[in-house]
Amino acid sequence: MFPPLNNILYVDDDESLRTIVQIALEDIGGYTLKICSSGLEAIETASHSEFLPDLILLDMMMPNMDGPTTLLRLRETEPKLNTVPVIFMTGKVQFQEEYKKRGVLDVITKPFDPMTLADRLQKLWETHYE
Repeated sequence: MFPPLNNILYVDDDESLRTIVQIALEDIGGYTLKICSSGLEAIETASHSEFLPDLILLDMMMPNMDGPTTLLRLRETEPKLNTVPVIFMTGKVQFQEEYKKRGVLDVITKPFDPMTLADRLQKLWETHYE
């Protein structure tokens, strides 16, 4: 049996997409989200917050610090995040296999269906623990 998926750290620089994902995951999926608008904010949040994510949902293409760099810095800053599964979100399809090989749980391509996002994350979560 796998542990429940409850807390998700979501990082994306696009305000409108953050709103859509928040509705999809909190209102439809029933998850608790900690939302950050940049990699730096995510690192600061992880360092100064009691919120421990079960999953990290991370935009790959952000200004100043991209998703892969954010992930690296999160794991350097907070060792408790080293084993937290990560899903990248991107409009760049060519990155998918590269990051799956590096241990990322999956890559969700934008645009995605917000009505099925919570179910998709739950299925990926379950697959991770099978």
